[in-house]
Amino acid sequence: MTTTVLELIRGNARQRPTHPALISDQGGNASQTLDYSDLVAHMAASAERLSQCGVESGQRCGLVAPQGAGFIESALGIMAAGACLVPIPTGHSDSALEEFAERAHLHHLALSSPEDENLELRSFSDVSAVDGQGDAQFRALKPAYLRFTSGTTHRRKGVIIGHDAILARLAAANRALEIGSEDRIVWLLPMAHHFVVSILLYLRFGATVLLPSSSMANDVLSLANREAATVLYASPYHYNLLAKDKGSLQLDRVRLAVSTAEGLRADVAERFRARFGLSVRQALGIIEVGLPVVDRDGRGKPGALGRPLPDYEVWLRGESGAPTPDPTSPERSGEICIRGPGLFDAYLDPWTLASEILQPDGFRTGDQGWFDADGDLHLAGRRTSRINMAGMKFFGEEVEAVLDAHPEVRRSRVFAREHSHLGEIPVAEIEVQRASHPPDRGTLTRFCRQKLPAYKIPREFRIVDALPLTATGKLERRLGQDTLRGRGD
Repeated sequence: MTTTVLELIRGNARQRPTHPALISDQGGNASQTLDYSDLVAHMAASAERLSQCGVESGQRCGLVAPQGAGFIESALGIMAAGACLVPIPTGHSDSALEEFAERAHLHHLALSSPEDENLELRSFSDVSAVDGQGDAQFRALKPAYLRFTSGTTHRRKGVIIGHDAILARLAAANRALEIGSEDRIVWLLPMAHHFVVSILLYLRFGATVLLPSSSMANDVLSLANREAATVLYASPYHYNLLAKDKGSLQLDRVRLAVSTAEGLRADVAERFRARFGLSVRQALGIIEVGLPVVDRDGRGKPGALGRPLPDYEVWLRGESGAPTPDPTSPERSGEICIRGPGLFDAYLDPWTLASEILQPDGFRTGDQGWFDADGDLHLAGRRTSRINMAGMKFFGEEVEAVLDAHPEVRRSRVFAREHSHLGEIPVAEIEVQRASHPPDRGTLTRFCRQKLPAYKIPREFRIVDALPLTATGKLERRLGQDTLRGRGD
């Protein structure tokens, strides 16, 4: 029988049946613990119920469930039934779920709610194959997980990962994270978007996952102290909340604080370090790849993602397709390309085997990056957010990082607008902290001038009520580009 991550989790239950797998905060200093023996039993019971209801090996089964232990049990149950897990964020209307089911070619949709944790299973008839071969190619991949990309700049793509790829990427990631059975990880990210190189990794290596009742700083810190947390795995949003905490609780036992999902601002990292004495280590997580780059040394270098992990080759592709010469600054960046273990197996729509697109460059991320003198990788921006003003190229993200540091700016989005003489000019959309007191153009221009050369300063500032975000909380860039490009002087 082929080894899967589920077999390894079952092995943990046999070796240490009473070791805590999941600890859920119940409020009021109370916790609910599920040990590995119980977790595996619940996984098996869920798989049996699903199988009795018609879920078969090689089918696609969506999951809509609230954050928490129930999500994990149900997700593992779907995989244990032999189906491919397709996580779906909560909050969709029935019509939206039907559209999602159609696009993902779901055979089944499992739903639960905070009021009723029992799974409701909806099954669909006349499900079309995804590969034009009656799903034969799909099943040959031993598919375990299907998730759609965030769609920050392009149409969302369905990414399929097989059981073998999951094991390979977990092994590669843990050579950097070094998660072991004695680790207790505070989990704050949305499970519908982060599951493989996180929840599955922790359970595969026998660790304990701590599930706070909310992302509020006091709830997170109370649980972390009560349950002796050793690892934090969160987004910049969560680290910002923790850095603002004015209480006395510390994180004395935490050995590793990892930030992923989006870029970590230097001021957030510094405030967190000042509050807790911990450096936050950035990690580059990509659904098609895994975790290829991590700040392993914890040097806290602002803006640096860290160095490529030993199992991965990360190189920078120039416009010609050849490696970028001397990629040592944002102006000399190249497209980040990655080769290594555990890369995805296929795209869903249109059906494309990964083997057809990973050669010869590896996975082309669409992100522009550069390496500093220490070999640390930095993100310069998305290729699609590059601005070319009179031959001087830069990225909207560079300007956003400056604008976002202004005390009256909540977040910003910077794009190119076509210009008859200069080619393109930068334009900024600003979401402000106080709608009644927005900063004026002069104030923002002077602030930018302190940290940016003149050609990078936006020529126009637009105050907006709110900037659109993707389902994972990232800035939605496609709308801004569609709006701004093509509107010239």
